Amino acid sequence: MEPMVSLVTLGVRDLGRALAFYRDGLGWPLSSASVAGQIAFLRTGGIVLTLFSREALAEDANVSSEGDGFSGFALAHNVAEREQVDVMLTEAVYAGATIVRPAEDVVFGRRGYFADPDGHLWEVAWNPAFRMGEDGAIQLPD
Repeated sequence: MEPMVSLVTLGVRDLGRALAFYRDGLGWPLSSASVAGQIAFLRTGGIVLTLFSREALAEDANVSSEGDGFSGFALAHNVAEREQVDVMLTEAVYAGATIVRPAEDVVFGRRGYFADPDGHLWEVAWNPAFRMGEDGAIQLPD
């Protein structure tokens, strides 16, 4: 299998609320491939972020939608400059996120975490060891 992630789908409790957070609050562009009230495709720096109802996503994967709590993963948004961590966290809060770990300096640089309205965790990080391309993609060393 080729090592590639083409899209990430979040199972959300309220599609309208999630769309308002990502599109209207964070300013992420919505694709015309979206189906109003059913599924939203948001264009990001190479990977598509998909918003789908939690129940529909569970049904699509043939698993139960019951249960909650820590999902065992977090998404990340890396930035090119240290100060952008704080700026991005502030923008996320303004859009409706909850800070779960305030910005702080760490051994690799600076980071903080927010949860979107459905509780999906996002790390905002600056790591000067990770070069970033002009398109915002991380260029990891071999």
